[in-house]
Amino acid sequence: MKQKDSRVTIHMAASLDGFVARKDGKVDWLETSDEFAGGQTMDRGFVEAFLATIDCYVMGSHTYETAVRFESDGLGWPYGEKPTFVLTSRELPRARDTVEFYSGDLLAFVNGRLRTAFRNIWFVGGGFVCAECLRLGLADEIRYSILPILIGDGIPFFERLDRDIPLHLADVKAYHSGMVELRYEVKCARFSDS
Repeated sequence: MKQKDSRVTIHMAASLDGFVARKDGKVDWLETSDEFAGGQTMDRGFVEAFLATIDCYVMGSHTYETAVRFESDGLGWPYGEKPTFVLTSRELPRARDTVEFYSGDLLAFVNGRLRTAFRNIWFVGGGFVCAECLRLGLADEIRYSILPILIGDGIPFFERLDRDIPLHLADVKAYHSGMVELRYEVKCARFSDS
């Protein structure tokens, strides 16, 4: 049975010109040196409390491979001990016990499995996976973290949406780092359970 208050959130950080990575998948531009004096500070306690509200993560294979690279470069695993579901049809190494691979019907997976087990489900990349989540009417909200940089070309936040997706701006936050977070509620109704 689906949890009545379950929410699917799409979240990605992107450059101001709308790219989540360079064409080669690199995200070296994520660390910026901007400062905005009027912005909120994201101290460790704030970040830990916020991350504790997320129950599981869903991502595509390229996002997973980026996270594995971060960990092998000594930057740590960004998803903690939370269940992490990787949508892929490729054979990939399982980096942690909390990682599970899935290939199949996304609508049935989210509505039939994830929404029954988790309250706060976060899709964290990539562009194709997030667009598919929107196409299927699965997303309840989008959190778009815009970094203060233009990279000119790369992998877009959303790849090839086939229709307009109406949104409602629910919140805007600016941070000391110069990052701005936009939180939108998705206005289109979600599909019924499979």
